Amino acid sequence: MNKVIHRADTRGTSNHGWLHSRHTFSFANYHNPERMNYGKLRVLNDDTVEPGLGFGTHPHDNMEIVSIPISGTLRHQDSMGNQHTIRNGEIQIMSAGTGIKHSEYNESSTDPVNFLQIWILPKTLNITPRYAQREIDINITNRFVNIVTPDPENNNAIWINQDAYFSYSSIDKESTVHYECKFTNPAIYLFVISGEIMVDGDILYERDGMAIDDLTRVKLVASKETKILCIETIL
Repeated sequence: MNKVIHRADTRGTSNHGWLHSRHTFSFANYHNPERMNYGKLRVLNDDTVEPGLGFGTHPHDNMEIVSIPISGTLRHQDSMGNQHTIRNGEIQIMSAGTGIKHSEYNESSTDPVNFLQIWILPKTLNITPRYAQREIDINITNRFVNIVTPDPENNNAIWINQDAYFSYSSIDKESTVHYECKFTNPAIYLFVISGEIMVDGDILYERDGMAIDDLTRVKLVASKETKILCIETIL
């Protein structure tokens, strides 16, 4: 097993007043040549937006953009005519393809919204843009639930234009969970949303990340109640 740990306090930071963001990988004004991407994972931003504020209309192309709210409610609008809100327990994906414009705002006038914005490099360029969202079963404990899949025929997860799987687990204190790799050359990225977990002798704390490869199975032991996201792409 090859592994690299990204501690929460080593991430890049940006504070725009209305937006507080932590960047696991190089993004905007944060540039770290050792953290450009991992496998097909290009961006993992931990964003908090103040009440009633947000990202004005801006363009994207040829990127798979996934948003996962941790707390609060995010309002989305795009040039395809989609207008939706997403909250904790839901996931949104936008395949930018040939080009799309969208905005994201905090739906609440009183409470901040915290969400993960994740960019995955696309498998096929210049596809027709598409939008989708669905609920995540966050109440199932002590096993991984697949929430993003490369298989468009899989009705139990949301489809992405890349060889990539996202899986989520809520793990009870002192419980053990195994993640079974889907690919023969996997690039696994673990991100601890909350809690504390041990992986291969290393303890990961809240908002820590770990990049690992050269394995077929990952063993995770929770020392606290833990919520964790696993992103598997290919090297």
